[in-house]
Amino acid sequence: MNALELTGRTRTHVLEVPELRCTVHRDVVAALHALCAAAHIEAGIELAPVSSFRDFERQRDIWNAKYRGERALLDRRGEPLDALALEPDARIDAILAWSALPGASRHHWGTDIDVIDRAALPAGYRPRLIPQEYAPGGIFSRLDAWLAASMQRFGFFRPYTQDHDGVQPEPWHLSYAAIARPACAALTVEVMREALEGAGVEGEELLIGRLAQLRQRYVEER
Repeated sequence: MNALELTGRTRTHVLEVPELRCTVHRDVVAALHALCAAAHIEAGIELAPVSSFRDFERQRDIWNAKYRGERALLDRRGEPLDALALEPDARIDAILAWSALPGASRHHWGTDIDVIDRAALPAGYRPRLIPQEYAPGGIFSRLDAWLAASMQRFGFFRPYTQDHDGVQPEPWHLSYAAIARPACAALTVEVMREALEGAGVEGEELLIGRLAQLRQRYVEER
């Protein structure tokens, strides 16, 4: 992937997949179809992407709304925070626990999807994408167990499984290893800086000053 693709500033690497209602990297389409088909055949799971490719502008809008206190911001326990009561550095870290920095989201690559089991949804239930839904006894616990046992057969893994004082665990988040791992290595501090400069991202000056630390804490796989 080139720098524009890595940072979500173009769509040249992704394809719409209307039957799955998602947009993914062109080389992920077949593997995702196979994963969904196996989930249905083997476990009666209707594996459905609820988030896939996300461009830079969309990630910037999410970031700016959280930074300005216009969109819900949560602490690491999932409790609401008042963004405007936090110092800018603390606000940045609070946002990054749950939302990626524009230009550094794995969703820019088209390799990463957030998934649910539509067959498990009660009428009127709206998925929240919180760990409790995927824990034992949770609405998506069967999906969680099937993914743990089966996703690697199709080339997928979960990049956020433990809290290392970085991104919170996200059992719903799948990544296609063959493309995502090289993309992660290619997303250097220099590439991130070029994407951020003058792009209208709240906290830009602070972010650019902390990019090396933020990349290590929130972008690198552990």
